Amino acid sequence: MNLQTTTTLNNGVKMPWFGLGVFKVEEGPVLVNAVKSAIKHGYRSIDTAAIYENEAGVGEGIREGLAEAGISREDLFVTSKVWNADIGYEETIAAYERSLTKLGLEYLDLYLVHWPVEGKFKEAWRALETLYKEGRVRAIGVSNFQVHHLEELMSEAEIKPMVNQVEYHPRLTQKEVQAFCREHGIQLEAWSPLMQGGLLDNPVLGEIAGKYGKSPAQVILRWDLQNGVVTIPKSVKEHRIIENSQVFDFELSDEDMQRIDDLNQNHRVGPDPDNFDF
Repeated sequence: MNLQTTTTLNNGVKMPWFGLGVFKVEEGPVLVNAVKSAIKHGYRSIDTAAIYENEAGVGEGIREGLAEAGISREDLFVTSKVWNADIGYEETIAAYERSLTKLGLEYLDLYLVHWPVEGKFKEAWRALETLYKEGRVRAIGVSNFQVHHLEELMSEAEIKPMVNQVEYHPRLTQKEVQAFCREHGIQLEAWSPLMQGGLLDNPVLGEIAGKYGKSPAQVILRWDLQNGVVTIPKSVKEHRIIENSQVFDFELSDEDMQRIDDLNQNHRVGPDPDNFDF
């Protein structure tokens, strides 16, 4: 396994197991450089969203990164998401167009419904199905969906989601969501895998890290991969972007995997998908 290793989604499209997230990274040279550095150092997956308001900078970083790495657009896997204000059939299609324009791309590899806005997410999903059937996006999925949201969506959907991107880290192991996704062939993906840095001084993770000669961040990201979860840690520092990706040269024992699982407290750093008001 390495930085370019992929998982195959339920429609046959290949998605890298590891990528770069850019949540809360503002437009500007820092963002452009982060994306460019990631691509230069072998990352092949970049994840953004309309609400991050940084798609233009991500697009610039992609163009510079492709040129520097000497690879083509087809070698990259780019994800964006439709924001809650644009959820609805026509609105979602228009939002997709805007994201493409800002990114300067002709298509996305993955487009997600960002949050399960009650009473609206099915219309957004219908729009994603249309974009997918027209060949304008290679894969479609959801984000922050709990089991009951997925059940509600799939009861009427023509196409089942290929990905569910959720908050996932050792304090929030989401076992129920993971089991449901596995059963239905939906790839689980972790956002905020490092709990926004909140786990890096955890003594259990520190002890495990010492045993493997790795950092706590690397141990967490390795735990994601061994659980079959796609992961997209965020960083803007080149040395950290490189360090985060150095997780393919060791393997956690079953016992250490269990010790990390045992850190679960169902603790969220982001909003609760069953109780958000935006």
